[in-house]
Amino acid sequence: MCLSIPSQVVQLHPDEQCVTVQTLGVKRKVSSHLMTEPMAVGDYVLIHIGFVMNKIDQADAEQSLALYQEIVKEMEATDA
Repeated sequence: MCLSIPSQVVQLHPDEQCVTVQTLGVKRKVSSHLMTEPMAVGDYVLIHIGFVMNKIDQADAEQSLALYQEIVKEMEATDA
């Protein structure tokens, strides 16, 4: 099973056909080769194996991120 955590575009690299995204505080470059629509800094996207697959609505992204944060907190509490 694969979970795609919403990532926010923080930098564009059009000459390299990639973008820098931030996912739960971690920044990394990912390929934008598969995207047909333009992206802008601040957009939320879903990534699969290093490729941006599609953009998603900000409200949906923020709701998903809040749920992931809850899951992490519960896992940390269980491990303690």
